[in-house]
Amino acid sequence: MSARPPNIHQCSPAKTRNVFATTFLLSLAVLSVGSFPRFWYSKTDSLQGYFWLAEQNQMPGWHYQELPVSQAAEAVLAADKIVNGEFEKDGQAVVRVFSAKRYSEQESQFDMFSHTPDRCWTSVGWRLEPATPEFIELELKGITMKLERRIFATGTHRELVYFGALVGGQPLPYRLDPHLSIGIKRGEKLPAGIFGKMLGAIDARFFSWPWKSFVNRRPLNGPKQFIRVSTSVFGNDARDADRLLTDFLPHWLVPVDYRQELGQWRRH
Repeated sequence: MSARPPNIHQCSPAKTRNVFATTFLLSLAVLSVGSFPRFWYSKTDSLQGYFWLAEQNQMPGWHYQELPVSQAAEAVLAADKIVNGEFEKDGQAVVRVFSAKRYSEQESQFDMFSHTPDRCWTSVGWRLEPATPEFIELELKGITMKLERRIFATGTHRELVYFGALVGGQPLPYRLDPHLSIGIKRGEKLPAGIFGKMLGAIDARFFSWPWKSFVNRRPLNGPKQFIRVSTSVFGNDARDADRLLTDFLPHWLVPVDYRQELGQWRRH
């Protein structure tokens, strides 16, 4: 005799309730997992406001020259707006500037923050020198930015670099240093072969970045801006270069209304 499928009328009320309860709990779990990121990654400082940093190309006493960005770099950054150039003053002081903005919310793209100087400059031969402090806090017209501070060298040339970022209209509350260890290791002589490559890939700062995002309840995705400024270091003392950049930044970057600039981009 062939087996017969069970008759639904043979199921007891208790079994029916168990099936319903199990289905309800599973549905609730799926809903919670899907909505948790939106709930959790929502912490911002409403008193601070929401803004972009607008790049100025006309500043008293400075001459600006725009420099081209390669198509490869544009593709990697996937930015909606890129500013790249040099400011020169009195034929002596030179400040190199870079700003990349992504207005669209692309949840799967983090490339803009994956290509900091710690990673990219060292990959093309620049050496990352030990330097303190590793970061500074700078006020831009009432907005406090955490900026990474580095000294890179190639041949006899040394360059002081500041870089930082905004996400969702506000500065990152933690440092933009996920690739600092990679940059340091590239300047060290690691063991050759597979072991050396594995050792170079181990980066506690990189793996701690998602945790920082979680603890601070600030997402890594969404509209964002990456900024970088740099200038030459002459001699062994970087204090003159530090003074130049800290004086320059508040004049080059001016906070503008976040929603207004976002709206203008969407209309175009």
